[in-house]
Amino acid sequence: MSKLYALFDFELNSSKGKTIEEFIEVCKKLGASVIQYRDKVSDIDTKIENLIKLKSSFDGKVLVNDHLDLALFCDGVHLGQEDLFAINPDKKEAVKTVRNQIGKKMLGLSTHNKEEIEEANSLDIDYIGLGAYRDTSTKKDIKGVLGESIKELASLSTHPVAVIGGVKVDDKIDFAEFKVVGSDLYLYY
Repeated sequence: MSKLYALFDFELNSSKGKTIEEFIEVCKKLGASVIQYRDKVSDIDTKIENLIKLKSSFDGKVLVNDHLDLALFCDGVHLGQEDLFAINPDKKEAVKTVRNQIGKKMLGLSTHNKEEIEEANSLDIDYIGLGAYRDTSTKKDIKGVLGESIKELASLSTHPVAVIGGVKVDDKIDFAEFKVVGSDLYLYY
């Protein structure tokens, strides 16, 4: 059975009128082992404050989405394909640059197809995010829904797999290390 990896989307959480403390309590209640902090709207000081709050209140791993410069305040970073490309079009060199900055902290990379998974297999990363599992209303730039083919794709990875995109708390995902749950967590507040 996969472990729960909770996605905290600051903008979504705020729009629901929820606090970061309430989110942490739900994560604890559901036994989450990882929280990823995604924040596309706040200023840098708010992001740092929220990461410190998550880190001090949650016993599991806390990762930041996309912000390599904020990895200092948590346990690692999750990057998308575009984020890695922006660092260096050569993905091996990009990962070397990231590793030089974050050291042994956790590094995850989003993947969406066989080619990206095979490329990721040669990279010094800790896990891949693979999806989207199903449609989701919270992510506008989905590269396609993988559905049942996700199990076969996951088997190609030499890294642990975190299934992303439209995953629900009750989904039985036994072929991946993590199931990444975002908006479905609000059913548990």
